This record gives sequence, C-alpha cells and structure tokens, in this order.
Amino acid sequence: MTKLVKSLNYKFTVATIAGFFISSLVFLGLFLTFYQSELEGERAQAARDVNNLLQSSLENAMLKRDLEGLTNIVQRLGKQENIKSVMIVNPEGQVRFSSHPQYINRKLKGEWIHERQPKTNFIQDEQGIEVLRSIRPVHNKPQCKECHGKVRENPVNGILLVDYEASSIRHKARDTTLVLMGAGALIVVINLIGGWWFIHRYILRSVEILSNASHSLAKGQLDTRVKLPGNDELSVLGDTFNFMAANLQSSMRDLEEEQIFLQAMVDAIPDGLRIIDEDFNMLLVNRTFREQTGCAAKYWVNEKCYTATQNLDSPCPSDLVNCSLKEVQKSGEPFKVVRQHTQCDGTILDVEIFAAPMVIIKDGKEKTLMVESIRDLTHEVRFTHEQRLSELGRLAANVAHEIYNPLSSMKLALNSLKLTIEDKRRAHSDEERRSPAINNYLDIAEQSMDQCIQMTDRLLRLSAAPLGQQELVDIHKAVQDIYSLVKWDADESSIEIVESFPEQLLRVFASESEIRMVFLNLIQNAFHAMPNGGVLKITGTKEDGIIIVRLEDNGIGISKENLGSIFMPFFSRRADNIHGTGLGLPISQAIVKSCDGVLEVESQLGRGSCFIVKIPEASIERLKK
Repeated sequence: MTKLVKSLNYKFTVATIAGFFISSLVFLGLFLTFYQSELEGERAQAARDVNNLLQSSLENAMLKRDLEGLTNIVQRLGKQENIKSVMIVNPEGQVRFSSHPQYINRKLKGEWIHERQPKTNFIQDEQGIEVLRSIRPVHNKPQCKECHGKVRENPVNGILLVDYEASSIRHKARDTTLVLMGAGALIVVINLIGGWWFIHRYILRSVEILSNASHSLAKGQLDTRVKLPGNDELSVLGDTFNFMAANLQSSMRDLEEEQIFLQAMVDAIPDGLRIIDEDFNMLLVNRTFREQTGCAAKYWVNEKCYTATQNLDSPCPSDLVNCSLKEVQKSGEPFKVVRQHTQCDGTILDVEIFAAPMVIIKDGKEKTLMVESIRDLTHEVRFTHEQRLSELGRLAANVAHEIYNPLSSMKLALNSLKLTIEDKRRAHSDEERRSPAINNYLDIAEQSMDQCIQMTDRLLRLSAAPLGQQELVDIHKAVQDIYSLVKWDADESSIEIVESFPEQLLRVFASESEIRMVFLNLIQNAFHAMPNGGVLKITGTKEDGIIIVRLEDNGIGISKENLGSIFMPFFSRRADNIHGTGLGLPISQAIVKSCDGVLEVESQLGRGSCFIVKIPEASIERLKK
C-alpha cells in the first residue's frame, strides 16, 4: 500500500482527480453565475418586450378609461405559463390592478417603489417565494394630465410588476449545468483513462525498468543493463543508463584491480604494516600483521588498533603503553619504539615499531593518518640465531676436519705399529719383556685420540644445521656433551657443575643441535652470573609427562626491574660487565617454545638464579602430532 501511494501513477491519478474536482467546482460556480445572468437577461428582455406590449395596451386602455379591459388584460397575462402574478401599483405602492384580486388595494413596500428605470432581478415576493420580478415604471404623458396631473409634477403614473416563476429558471439552469458537467466529467474520465494508459504504457513501465536496474546496480550487480523500446526520450535515457553502468563497471574493475595490487604489494612486505586513522580505526593491514596478531584469518580492517595488538576494549592507558598514534599526533614526526604486543591467545610478542604520519585529502579537507611498520623481533632473533649457527657450523666443521683427519691417520698408524710390534715379539723373545710397556703407551695414545675425536663429534653435533623435522633427543646426553665442551672454562672460572639426573631416559622431540644450543646458552649465562666462581646445579626430572631441567646458580641474581626484560631481544645486563648481544635468552626461549615447551626463571638479587626448561616428554601421541 505504501509503495502504491508513493508511485507516480497514483500521484498522477490523485492529482488529476483533484484537479478535475476543483475545476468542476470552479466551472460550476462560473457556469451558474453566467448562466443565471444570461437567463436573467433573456427573461428581462422577454419581460421588457411583454411589458412594452402590455404597457401600450394599458396606456391605450387607460386613455380610453377602459378599466374593465385593463383588468382583463392583467388577469389574462397572469394566467400565462411561468408568470406568477401581474400587478399595477400607484406611485405610493398601492395595488390598483392585479391578476390575483386579493392583492387589490394592498399596500406594498420595498425599495423598488422608487424605481424610475426598468429593472429585472430575483427577489422574494410578499409570500416569501423567490421570483424573477420585472419592474416597469409607467411614465406620465401629456395626454394623461387630466387624471394624473402634469408630467413635471407626477412623472410616473404607476409601476407595472410582472413576477415570473424563479424555480423553473433555476431548474433549467441546474439541469443544463448537470448535463454539461456530466459531459465534461465523461470527457475528463475518458482523458484520465487515456492519460493513465499512456503514462503507464510509455512512461511508468520504462521508469520501472530503470528503477529496478538502478536498484540492481546499487546492490553491486554492475553487469545490469536495460533495453527500452522506441526512440523517445526514455529510450535515450536507457542508453545513457547503460553507458553509465558500463563506465561504472569498468571503473570499479580498475579500482578493484588497484586495490588487489595495493593489497598484494603490502602483503609482500616482510614486516607487519597497518594504517590507522585519528579514531584508532585500522584502515589497511597486510598479511604479516594478521599473522603477528595470532588471528591470521581475521580481516581486522575497521577494527580498533588497541584490540588487535593489546586485546583491549578501549585505548591503551598512557601510563602503561606509549601510544604511537598519540606520539605522532603530538610531534608530527616519525616515532620508533620497542614494545610487547599481546596476540589473540594471550601470547606476548616482542616487536619493534616505526610509526610515521601520512597526510591525505578527504572530502576536500586535509586529514592525518598514521602508518605503522611492525617488525617481529622473534624473526630477527631467529635470523641472528641461524646466522650464528651457520658461522659456528662453518668454523666447527673446519676445526673438526682439521683435527679429526690427522687424529684418524695417527690412530691408523698406531694400530699398524701395534701389529708390527706383536709380530716382532713373536719373532724375538728378548723383546717380550719390553712389549707390555710399549703396549701401555700405545693404548694411552689411542685413548687420548678417541677423546679428541669424541670432542670434535660433540662440536659437530652442536653446530649441525637443524633438520627439517624434529628428532628424538636424550636430554641427559645433550647436557653431558655441553658440559664436556665448557669443562675447561668452568675449571678456569672456579665453577663447579653438579649434575643430578634419574636413571631413566629423559627424551623429547626436538632439534638436537638447537637443544644443545639452549643448554649452552643457559650454562654460559650461569658462568657470567658467577664472575668469582660458584656452583651450578643441573637437575633433570619428569613430572606428569613433562621433562623438567633446572639450572640453578649461586651468582649475583637478577633485579626485579630487569627480570621482566631478560627475554626481550638485545637486552643485556651481564654481571662480568661485558656487553653481550642480548640474544641468548630470546633464542633459547624461541627454541623451547618451538618444542611446545616453556622457559621460566626464578631469581633473587644477591642469591642467584634458576632457569627452568619444561618440554613435553617424547611419546607416541606427540609423534602422531
């Protein structure tokens, strides 16, 4: 119903009917007025003609003093069709002759008594009935002076009144008006129906087609086109619509391709990237940023920046987080900071942020946005770790080969020498007394070479590149191998290493070289924390399917203000006052996390620190994963 009321066809119909109704009223009023005036004029003319004739007859009868004939004329005239009454009154208004005898000698009142000119109009007679009264003064003439006196003194002898039936006149006017109105209404209805058909056929149908096409185009159906018949203006409008739709489709296709290109370009950037407006809304993000949030499948555009990186429902508190957007808005200069982001699952991500203002023009006004480049320091740590392993691996491989090959050759030579001596011992009995001592010396040399070979093998295992998949690693064996590599350093630093491992095997799925690197970093950090010597306790246990290794030193410990930062990349506070890279602990934490484990720390300043490595035990279930 609402759609019908708003339709052009409905409005046209209502407007036409309203116009017809108003026009009919105006036409009726004007027609009644003009027609009534015309009837009055015709009646007046007829009355004048009759009155002139009657007046002549009356004057003739009066001159002859034929009062009976005059009375007869008045009565006969009063019996005519549409004539209600005929009267002759004297100048004082007294009825002298009347078609109705009861009016004779009656005194009439009214302004018409003083009329001296012929007049015809609608009035109400003495009975209150509307009549068309013709008033005709009978002027005095010289030949009438004997009865009526001189003309100058008595200009009027009397007044002739003829009352016509008004109802017949009005009925005629009404009937004529109704006939004319009916004919006009019929013409209007015919025109209305014809106009409605014409508008519906040639206008509304085309407008409806254009309207439906416009709605389809607005919904994104850019291939919408219209086909209007004919060569009229609406057909030209349809062609214009098709041309507009084709241009719009082409422009939208170009815009989509540009957006795809822009998105592909920003997605190719290795660092996280996002553009933020002054209301903290993210207008553009790249794939790396979505991965950094931990919710790579989420679109994030038009979301709040603090929701994506801090899991907050309101802007970051200024006393806790140094907001990049506020800093850029305040200074208008680029801004750089190292910060921690909270991923969707609550995991903390160390990042380096570089933020800069970007000025654009929108709606004719200058608007400042912020571009934020976010570098995942974990990736930086991994890159540094891989680089370090690569360099160490090349060095270890060279050293191992330089040592291993001569040792192998020496061992072969000693074995050959032992065989030769045994042959000679069987040939010369006097040498039998000396052969045990020589054999002992040779055994000692062979054992030392075996130790050197084992040491190079351990070094090679530490520097080996990580495999593409995890392997079964014996934690106790890995710790013992690392201890053998740092034993000399521990002795030189007056550090005692105390191991405590159960008899049962503690095995995990991991990269053996990376696990060895974790324990090497933790042991070296313990050495750095005990510059004056001390004790390092290494304890291995298994609790509820979790392998736990505790490395506890009695060094200087870590202060509370630094305890929350030790796993941040490039943070270094060594007790021996040597500036380190600050990557050992972040690397170790990343390696442990890759094994689904955690690296924890407990420390008291002045009493030492305890680093705890927790990794799930190797099992069939974990192997399936």
